[in-house]
Amino acid sequence: MRRLLFALFVTISGLPAQADDDRTGVFDYYVVSLSWSPNWCAIEGDARDSPQCDAGSGHGWILHGLWPQYQRGYPDFCQTAERPPSRTMTRDMADIMGTSGLAWHQWRKHGSCTGLSAPAYYALSREAYARITRPAVFRKLDRDIALPASVVEEAFLKDNPDMERDGITVTCRDGYIQEVRVCLSKSLDPVPCGRDVVRDCKMKDALFTPLR
Repeated sequence: MRRLLFALFVTISGLPAQADDDRTGVFDYYVVSLSWSPNWCAIEGDARDSPQCDAGSGHGWILHGLWPQYQRGYPDFCQTAERPPSRTMTRDMADIMGTSGLAWHQWRKHGSCTGLSAPAYYALSREAYARITRPAVFRKLDRDIALPASVVEEAFLKDNPDMERDGITVTCRDGYIQEVRVCLSKSLDPVPCGRDVVRDCKMKDALFTPLR
């Protein structure tokens, strides 16, 4: 009954929502969330004085996170018997996640729900990140441009021919391209996204900022 009421809420509201059955290791698929670092810095990172936004950092598509997902909703902040990651573990993820703080937060919110240990979660996150080809064209920009969000999706589909169109979505925030989200199975094969994940940005003139 609780699952039924939850599904009804999502359907009526039209919003993705946290599920209420947060048992570690119980989920349907993964979402790999890739954030374009210069855009994040323009939206909020500069105001935080995040080291991710330092000039010359070279961060492009960073791994925002590897998220366990239900077909509707997602678990988070699960109770787990696994030990939390050490500072060394989170620091070692900063090359693809921007900062050790993001790596720590992703473990607490999402990794704790996977049923994996912290080292295994980070290793799987790194493997998932490596499975997705990030189009090189975005690293060649030398100025801010405005473009349809669909162009970003098409670039990823072209460079990842095993992906299906319903297995990837592009989000926007504050007028910028925000993230590319790719849906993968537990074995990291492309799968269709759930209905609450596939919410493509419809902007025709979303901003895209070049590397710093």
